[in-house]
Amino acid sequence: MTKDVVALTKKMPDPLSVIAGLLSGGPDLLVGAEAEGALVRLHDEQGRPLLSVEAPLLVQVRGEAQRLLGASEPEVPYWWTEARATTGVKEAEALAGTFVGRIATLVGGTAWPRGVATSLGVVNTEGMTAVPVPAAAQPAVDVLTDKVAVVIQDRPVVAMTSWLADTFRAAAEAELGLQIVTPAGTRLSPAVRGALPSWPSRWVVQDEKCGYYDGLSGAILQWANGLFVTLESPDATDEDPRTPIAETFAQGAADTGERQLAVSFRCVHPADDRLVLGGAVESVWREVTGEPPAGWGTEEPANLPWSLRQLTDVAFERSPEPTWVVVVGSPERPGLATVRITRTTAGVEEDVTLAFGYGAAEEPPTEAVQRAAEALATRHDLQSMLVQVRRARRDLSVPPHFEGPGVPYAFVLGAEEVRTMPGDRARRTPLHEKPRELGPRTRPALYYPFPGDPSDLSGWQDFERLMRHLKGS
Repeated sequence: MTKDVVALTKKMPDPLSVIAGLLSGGPDLLVGAEAEGALVRLHDEQGRPLLSVEAPLLVQVRGEAQRLLGASEPEVPYWWTEARATTGVKEAEALAGTFVGRIATLVGGTAWPRGVATSLGVVNTEGMTAVPVPAAAQPAVDVLTDKVAVVIQDRPVVAMTSWLADTFRAAAEAELGLQIVTPAGTRLSPAVRGALPSWPSRWVVQDEKCGYYDGLSGAILQWANGLFVTLESPDATDEDPRTPIAETFAQGAADTGERQLAVSFRCVHPADDRLVLGGAVESVWREVTGEPPAGWGTEEPANLPWSLRQLTDVAFERSPEPTWVVVVGSPERPGLATVRITRTTAGVEEDVTLAFGYGAAEEPPTEAVQRAAEALATRHDLQSMLVQVRRARRDLSVPPHFEGPGVPYAFVLGAEEVRTMPGDRARRTPLHEKPRELGPRTRPALYYPFPGDPSDLSGWQDFERLMRHLKGS
């Protein structure tokens, strides 16, 4: 496994402390800078990378180190300096530990994981060499084939860090799949889960019983022809593949009573220089939690305090290219959203996937859903919205075992979509309960309620019937 290490410090690592950290392997290792200086690498004598160090990130959002690392963090703001040792080189792991140990000691702070900085002395690198890295590989790529880029991660939660985000983009541009390999105890951030493309991309979990399995489907995997593929059953047919499922995945975890309120919606705004983005997310957040989001960022950890203006400025600067951001809540009320902002012929689109977590003694405030829907429909150019209730972790992370699917609680059709449907199709539905009107009577959006009971999956049948009806099929 690779070794990812992080220094959490109250002060920004100054040049002298960084140089001291980079001298962990002595003066003979080569130092190189990439990505316009945002990435520094230590190389062996052949120029092969041993250690990659990200530029320090100022985190101004409380709770991110606990959410992603399970670590205690300094009082915000603090600096997050991350380094990654090259796969399969023991000395490189020692270099990483010594690097963050020196940073934490010189600047004042802690090193993660605990105990990683076993020594602050110079690591013996004599005769040490790393595996050659293909020219197309990103800093986070451990194996590169003509089919997939493989990333090995050994951390509590695989997050959408800047270098993992770069790997997602590079794999897409090269038309390669992305396969993330983790030990059994690792979970995914919802941001990574939502961004993971379809086959051949997948989450590969190491398992002592079956070797490897898909962390999202449970299918047992094997390495063949340059990528992880599903293990074929000897009884498989074209009609019935009979894919073997890992016992670890199928057993899952006992129902702890934890729940998630999951909301996904799309808003389409007229293109206007005065447009302010992010207001739709904030409206839902306030209705459900009573407070605005805590922070946001273009990567994880989310490092910036919540600001509509800053988010809008970033999106406008990147336009016409799309902008992806992650939005987080306070540790007391876990919440996480991913927002994709795209300029299209219809205007400026915001695609939002949002979830809030609740413990066994807490009830998701489903009564707030209709208020949130009305706010979107009347003030934020809502196109459509789906709300679900799920049996899932309060901390919102994705575990490598079976979690029951969510069930629909409500669907909302925006006013413009209602207006353009022929006749009264949008109001005349196959559901038992009539839709409720939201917004002005002359141009309402429609709110379709469902039972929303996580133990009753028949809600999906009602939802599918509604979708077929609205499409006219």
